[in-house]
Amino acid sequence: MRDAHTELDKRVQRWIFNQGWHGLREVQAKAIAPILSGQTDVLISAATAAGKTEAFFLPACSAIAHQDKGVGILYISPLKALINDQYRRLQSLAELLDMQVTPWHGDSLQSKKKQQKKSPSGIILITPESLESLLVRDAGWVKQAFGELKYIVIDEFHAFLGSERGQHLLSLLTRLEHVAGRLDAPIPRVALSATLGNLETVPLSLRPNNALPCVIIEDVESTASVKVQLKGYIQPNQMMSTRQSDDIEADSDSHDAEQKGFAGINIESVDTEDTSLDVPYDALTQICADLYRFCRGGNHLIFANSRARTELIATMLSEKCEHNVVPNEFFPHHGSLAKEWREDLEQRLQKDDLPTTAVCTMTLELGIDIGKVDSVVQVTAPHSVSSLRQRLGRSGRRGGSSVLRMLITEQQIDVDTSLVDRLRLELVQSMAMIRLLIASRWFEPADTSLYHFSTLLHQVLATIGQWGGIRADQIYTLLCRQGPFQKITPAHFKLLLSQMGAMQLITQLGNQQLVLGIVGERIVDHYTFYAVFKTPEEYRLVAGSKTLGTLPVTTMLIPKQYIIFGGRRWQVADIDMDKKVVYVIAAKGGGVPPAFDSGGLSIHDRVRQEMYDILSHGDYRISVGDKKVDFADKTARELFTESLDAFDRCQLRHRPLIDQDGNTYIFMWRGDKVVNTLVALLIQHDFSTEVYAGVICVNKVDSIQVIRFLKALTHKPLPTATELAENIPNKMIEKFDEYLPEYLLTLGYGAQALDINGLNDWLQRLSRHE
Repeated sequence: MRDAHTELDKRVQRWIFNQGWHGLREVQAKAIAPILSGQTDVLISAATAAGKTEAFFLPACSAIAHQDKGVGILYISPLKALINDQYRRLQSLAELLDMQVTPWHGDSLQSKKKQQKKSPSGIILITPESLESLLVRDAGWVKQAFGELKYIVIDEFHAFLGSERGQHLLSLLTRLEHVAGRLDAPIPRVALSATLGNLETVPLSLRPNNALPCVIIEDVESTASVKVQLKGYIQPNQMMSTRQSDDIEADSDSHDAEQKGFAGINIESVDTEDTSLDVPYDALTQICADLYRFCRGGNHLIFANSRARTELIATMLSEKCEHNVVPNEFFPHHGSLAKEWREDLEQRLQKDDLPTTAVCTMTLELGIDIGKVDSVVQVTAPHSVSSLRQRLGRSGRRGGSSVLRMLITEQQIDVDTSLVDRLRLELVQSMAMIRLLIASRWFEPADTSLYHFSTLLHQVLATIGQWGGIRADQIYTLLCRQGPFQKITPAHFKLLLSQMGAMQLITQLGNQQLVLGIVGERIVDHYTFYAVFKTPEEYRLVAGSKTLGTLPVTTMLIPKQYIIFGGRRWQVADIDMDKKVVYVIAAKGGGVPPAFDSGGLSIHDRVRQEMYDILSHGDYRISVGDKKVDFADKTARELFTESLDAFDRCQLRHRPLIDQDGNTYIFMWRGDKVVNTLVALLIQHDFSTEVYAGVICVNKVDSIQVIRFLKALTHKPLPTATELAENIPNKMIEKFDEYLPEYLLTLGYGAQALDINGLNDWLQRLSRHE
């Protein structure tokens, strides 16, 4: 392994020497033989900044160093910014090899594209959407350019897994092999990622038809120093406006010293000042005061989860700089900003001598090289453990420790505080995610149970647009038997084509060729066609004649269901899918609604089960040898004590159902798909329900009635996910769902939103413990 680099092209070896490296890293040495063989797919899983990109490009560039005709490497990225970054990083190696490298996306220079069109060679860096555009608009050139393609490499592969965009990408790769005449001699695929759960199942996600074997390369020997702290904040019920943030007094709260040798990770609590308050004070102002103290003078990333919170925090921090008469170091970064603003900030982050903190959404989560980042701050609970892992990996990229601070706000408790808020579930969820990330090294695996009918419809249109005309059996063989739509049966496909014909998306000629219909031509010719993803649909919330505002519909909504909006509880009366309106009525009584409801994001079973384990054992700390590391500050520990008090008082360790305030609370400690399934069944049987952070509240019903209902469910077969989804009105969540026949729409939604097997397992466990 030590001499693995000698297998590389001499010029590549010279490039390595020029970098001043002392040798190749583990994953780089391991990747050389399988990639040079050209006979296998390769999956490289290693931490951020562990050298995954070089692990691929060093042997791959060696393999195509003497290829004088045709593109040798196709690099696919989820982000244009990542393409620009890789282009910059590849330039010195490409110059040594006299190799053409072409970034190919909407913002790329036309001159570089024209040169590649004229004389295809070297490396193309592209997004899935730009590759789709090439296949539909210039399949002849694609056949010429990619006939000798040696490798397809997918960066940040986890960003694609399980999503409609990922399904689109896999379909594109099958169509590319088809047009290049390579279905019988598949082009090796290499996937790079720092965040992959259940590694052994990923090769099937990389090539669903198993046409090539796959070598998995995992960085198991490298160690990383990780510093973590969870800080708690209390949002007062009554605001105090007389005290300024600059007057907040801090006291020191030290934690355990660094502990070594834990699962390849050195873990340490971040030692920071603790800002406990003895008078009510706005939590966000307090958070911004801490952020200013943590981040000023260095390079940091603050992940705020939403665009609105991103802008608010960035504004408050920049105003604090102005108030203190110092240069501003705090800038927002999200998808709605102009490209020039985002790129200026990215370039500023790369300058070590210019302190910069980016307040961002997930736009800086992926692997754009933004130089040395001193720490990552997460404000509010993260979307997932995978997301948290990516974000943590953005710091410590140049030999230093990775530093993560998580800032969590909980509501002050008073006599009106709901049970959910008393349990401090946002804090406990954050603790669970930290433990799963560091102690278990677990990330959410991709959901491979989905049908992706919307994406299949798109690919049918794209394939017809690419060839002009093609028979139905040829499309099915290409997309479903050879491609990624392995779950689609001939009956599904026939039903889809019939609906597409009825809606004038396609039409069939006398020679059995399918061509685009009038509506299909209009869709395919529009510039928005090439992407299969869309932003969540915004629905207006209307109470009587008054519009309350809008909200993105990303989770299950059913008439009679209760929701929270604007700090108040509402009941869904009706949903108008055509007008994109949710009609609600004010819900009377019930006290103050809970503040934390997971933000509409789908939480995995494992996260909720870890939350239950933490509360059951009364301990969130991470074991390191014979010691335990405490990563929470004083306020977070006090909030956790309050959570334990509520958990123990309600006897939730042994009681999944409790009565309170005339309602029944169901604690499943399961993921949102299982929770959604029970909620749908309860509403179907005329129970009035609301859900917060995985806790189901059945209104105005005692637990005896609910238990009777749950027991009845165990004595008869549960409905299928499809049958249950029939009564859910807002099933159109993907881009082309509006064109699907009702049965396929319902089938696909049921698989995506519901989990009958998971609910059945929970019901059986409940029955055994009653």
